[in-house]
Amino acid sequence: MATVETEQAATKVPWSDRINPRLIVFVIVMLAVIGYPVYLFVDEAVSGGIHDRGGYKDVNLQAMSTFSFDQVNGTLDQIPQKWRDLDGKRVVLQGEMWAGQNAADELNRFDLVYSKTKCCFSGPPQVQHFVKASVVGGKRVPYYDTMVRVTGTLHVDVKRNETGVESVYSLEVERVEAL
Repeated sequence: MATVETEQAATKVPWSDRINPRLIVFVIVMLAVIGYPVYLFVDEAVSGGIHDRGGYKDVNLQAMSTFSFDQVNGTLDQIPQKWRDLDGKRVVLQGEMWAGQNAADELNRFDLVYSKTKCCFSGPPQVQHFVKASVVGGKRVPYYDTMVRVTGTLHVDVKRNETGVESVYSLEVERVEAL
């Protein structure tokens, strides 16, 4: 019986011999591949899509538009409180510009949506998916057919027209930059 224990002790390789540079690189790569997406998911879940950056709030536009809202008779109370709290605050939103019937290279008004192709898989576009953006001071900004970062002052208010709710969010645009 003593020889079996001696043989097991003799065949066990010490940790210092088991760890080599390839194993270290493999572990680092796996942590990056798995850890970074997990970090992003947990960060969004904890922050709720709003990151305070000091002079402005970095807001997840997709999270801001994902809630049920009556498209005809909707009220301000149907908008979650955390989004209503952004009224009058300086924000940065990332999304895509939608200019509808406008073909100009520069715009003074546009809609901002988190993705023109991905926003509406669950049915027709909803009014809360779009932010009505107007450039301050009557200035114009270039139209970008790509993702943009838009800085401005957000307003949260239910505006109606003769058919129902026309908008929930509006933005006084200070700056637009392509990503």
